[in-house]
Amino acid sequence: MDNLESAKTLIGLLDLTTLNDNDTNETIATLCQKAISQYGNTASVCIYPQFIPYAKSILPKDFKVATVVNFPHGIANNTLLEKEIISAISTGADELDVVLPYKTFLSGDIDFCKEYLDIARETCQDKILKIIIETGELKDVLAIKQATQLCIDAQADFVKTSTGKTSVSATPEAANVILETIAQSGKPVGFKASGGIKTLYDAKAYLNLAQSIMGKNWINRSNFRIGASSLLNDLIKTIDQGY
Repeated sequence: MDNLESAKTLIGLLDLTTLNDNDTNETIATLCQKAISQYGNTASVCIYPQFIPYAKSILPKDFKVATVVNFPHGIANNTLLEKEIISAISTGADELDVVLPYKTFLSGDIDFCKEYLDIARETCQDKILKIIIETGELKDVLAIKQATQLCIDAQADFVKTSTGKTSVSATPEAANVILETIAQSGKPVGFKASGGIKTLYDAKAYLNLAQSIMGKNWINRSNFRIGASSLLNDLIKTIDQGY
């Protein structure tokens, strides 16, 4: 895709995000207004759970609202996980971005991680479940591959790279491992890149990578997302200038 086509495509694949400690209703209102852009709606807005009812009250009825669970530290606590998911769904969350206990995973306690993911899937019911594996902390290719496979086995809807709260967030190298693992599995699992993706140039790296591995027809909001806060501005700028 050229830049113009890529920008138009990416708007509909964007989880427009604000996850700052100083977010307010005014912050959320601004985000929601941006999400209904003149060039089409974003796939969702991703916000902290306490803002879901307000966002739902000002967005179109069918607009998807995502939130984060066990964020950003990925605490190894199944009771807390279940409680946070139930609470988020009760306030209207359509999609849940859940952080894998990646430190527990790195310690070698794979059984706990499997149980955690099973609980996440069961508790989310029919809501979209995205598992954040925090690739910047996993670092090793084999670890990223194993974590991705755990998410696939647990029937997650998406495997997501990062919280955006660590020193290393999404990278094309980590994305390649996730996408290749999904492709090899043959399972209907999507991919989400998040953290540090601010420009069309950044986003195109993931779009082109996914297209090369999964095929052009795979690129839709059911399979591919990018989580970002400022990327939309650059996409709109590209469309406005026509190149």
